[in-house]
Amino acid sequence: MLMTVPELIAKVREELRLLDAATAMTECADKSGVVIDVREPGEVQAKPAEGSINIPRGVLEMMMLEKFKEPGHPIYIHCASGVRATLAAEQLHRLGYDDVTVITCGIDDVCKAQS
Repeated sequence: MLMTVPELIAKVREELRLLDAATAMTECADKSGVVIDVREPGEVQAKPAEGSINIPRGVLEMMMLEKFKEPGHPIYIHCASGVRATLAAEQLHRLGYDDVTVITCGIDDVCKAQS
C-alpha cells in the first residue's frame, strides 16, 4: 500500500526527536552541536539561515560521513518546512548517528531563532 508524504512524515516522526527552533538553538549551543540546513543552495542563497551548514538533502549521507565522523555528535537538522529535515534525520539514524534532532518549524522561525 502506498503512503502519502504526510502519512510517511507522521510515521517517521514517531521515531525521531523533534524540537522547535528556539529550543533547538539553545540546546545546540549548550551541547556544542551543529545545525545542518538540508535545503538546496538556491533556497539558502535566497533566505540564509545564519549559523547553519548547508548540506543539501541529495548529498547528505556522503557529506556527513566526510565531515562528522563521531556518531554521538549532536546534530540539529532543518529545511524550509520540516519535511526534508525529517527524512534526512531518518537517514542519519540509519547511518548510525545517535544524537539527531529535527527542527520542525519553518525557515522563518529558524532564522528568527538564530539571530
